[in-house]
Amino acid sequence: MRQLKNVKQPFAALLLACAALTSGSQVLEVEGVKLEATSQMGPATLQLNGAGLRTKVFFKVYVAGLYVPQKANTSAQLLAQKGPRRVAITMLRNVDAESFAGALNEGLRDNHTEAQFVAMKSQIDALNANLKAVGEAKKGDVIHFEFLPDAGTRVTVNGSPRGTPIAGEDFFASVLRIWLGEKPVDATLKNGMLGG
Repeated sequence: MRQLKNVKQPFAALLLACAALTSGSQVLEVEGVKLEATSQMGPATLQLNGAGLRTKVFFKVYVAGLYVPQKANTSAQLLAQKGPRRVAITMLRNVDAESFAGALNEGLRDNHTEAQFVAMKSQIDALNANLKAVGEAKKGDVIHFEFLPDAGTRVTVNGSPRGTPIAGEDFFASVLRIWLGEKPVDATLKNGMLGG
């Protein structure tokens, strides 16, 4: 009987530890970057759908987390969602504005037809101007690409808006295709953002 009691106590402690981990708001950690389970955008509470690491060649560039109204595990479901959404990027190295904008433009081009890309030219130009307003993205900077229904797509750095909001909910879905499209900038990052 005493032996059974000795087994029950560690087992009970293990169950309590597991319960503590699964209750409340969990924090996901990727490459030392902590991402909260939820994020507030105005009155909306967004859910962390998933997160991952963006690498280029052998370099760790940034950690990105996707916050949405409803969790989903396919790109189609996530791209179809409406309302506030956010891609939260934490830089792991310094990247100049030209390189950062170039990589995002490449992601847009790769995931749209030439006609679609041309049709977004004014919005892409506005996005590039916003990224130039960011200047060099420095290691540790937190950059948000976010959509607010009453404002549009905006870029913030460490909580401060940069440039001007870009109208059109469809444009934000186009921006999301950089990470979630058929030809994502990083397939492993896409998998992470899908919650994989």
